[in-house]
Amino acid sequence: MDTAIKVAFATTDMKTVNQHFGSSRSFAVYAVNPERYELLEAAQFGELDQDGNEQKLSVKMQMLEGCAAVYCQAVGASAIKQLVAQGIQPVKVHEGSRIADLIADLQNELNTGPSSWLVKALNKAKSPDASRFDEMEEEGWSE
Repeated sequence: MDTAIKVAFATTDMKTVNQHFGSSRSFAVYAVNPERYELLEAAQFGELDQDGNEQKLSVKMQMLEGCAAVYCQAVGASAIKQLVAQGIQPVKVHEGSRIADLIADLQNELNTGPSSWLVKALNKAKSPDASRFDEMEEEGWSE
């Protein structure tokens, strides 16, 4: 899936988003493109101390590396700051939102015109086109 973006869902049942980002015990990570999606990873974190435990976020941030977005029930200010700094869009959804429905919505958005965060994610996922240098040379660009 060459043009796919990676997205994560805070879930314990692999079917619905049912976790707060900071206290989530597991994530389902999918590759999604306009036509298909595929489960890449199911990450488990187990029991983590919650209040005042900033380490719980660093473990999750490492796991989410390369993701364009993370869907969760809620997310705290500290986590939002860290996610955005890493280029990951936090997406708050209602408890029990079905992962399959959220993926379908994302695919629909990819097909009809993505929002600003999704455009950034898509551009980040694209590898630079080597022919752009040939085009620049044809336009008269030189060092």
